[in-house]
Amino acid sequence: MNSSALIGWYERQARDLPWRRDGVTAWHILMSEIMLQQTPVARVAPIWEQWVARWPVPSAMAASSQGEVLRAWGKLGYPRRALRLHECAGVLAGDHDDMVPADVDVLLTLPGIGAYTARAVACFAYGQRVPVVDTNVRRVIARAVHGSAEPGNPSTKRDLGDAEALLPRTRDRAAMFSAALMELGATVCTARTPDCARCPLDDCAWVAAGRPAYTGPARKVQKFAGTDRQVRGRLLDVLRNGHGPVERALLDQVWLTDTAQRDRALDSLLVDGLIEQTDDGLFALAGEG
Repeated sequence: MNSSALIGWYERQARDLPWRRDGVTAWHILMSEIMLQQTPVARVAPIWEQWVARWPVPSAMAASSQGEVLRAWGKLGYPRRALRLHECAGVLAGDHDDMVPADVDVLLTLPGIGAYTARAVACFAYGQRVPVVDTNVRRVIARAVHGSAEPGNPSTKRDLGDAEALLPRTRDRAAMFSAALMELGATVCTARTPDCARCPLDDCAWVAAGRPAYTGPARKVQKFAGTDRQVRGRLLDVLRNGHGPVERALLDQVWLTDTAQRDRALDSLLVDGLIEQTDDGLFALAGEG
């Protein structure tokens, strides 16, 4: 893969995303990476900018309650991410002098930080030469290197090895190459409608093979309507929009279609620590009971 062509394209065509601008800290990038997991850029950007203004350093977030963070999370989905980020902020404030570590192994010890996020922070915040692999990167490598329409099942060892083999030798170019590879998959080499005419790569194995169709298992489409996730979201909305603990009857009104599903969703929110029940039987966001 021609790294110079890809980096040149990225320098000209990269989206102007707020976490790529000057003055952004490793903490800001960590917040963006947590928010961007399974959530589109367009939904994340305005919330992220509010968070940077409100919680510019980890200790600022750590000083806020879990409920405040959950309320600010809004409609980003998968709110357990917010709780883990709040927990992570406390560790950074207490054990790391309010700074995000640069070392991948140290990052992996932080609450809520997995292999992808640790590598993304090391690369995009500190310019380290580490492979960063997400769905977009896997797709680009599958097509450009292996000639497949889509990547197979994820394999940490194989996927990181593939990305590592493509990285330029120097740190600064390697970090930019990783960002460019991800950007290419997000904007040009997309899953459903790849725009090969706009691709800066001139050595794509998939194109050379005639763009063979994907022949693997059918992709699973995640539905939302009618799921426990939707019910959980509606229950959380009641508490986010309120100003204190509420009675169970108010929560019961949000989902009358299937009361057993509603009860199951409420129990799961309690188990996950997203909400809590007071001694007198009321319900509140975590930390607000």
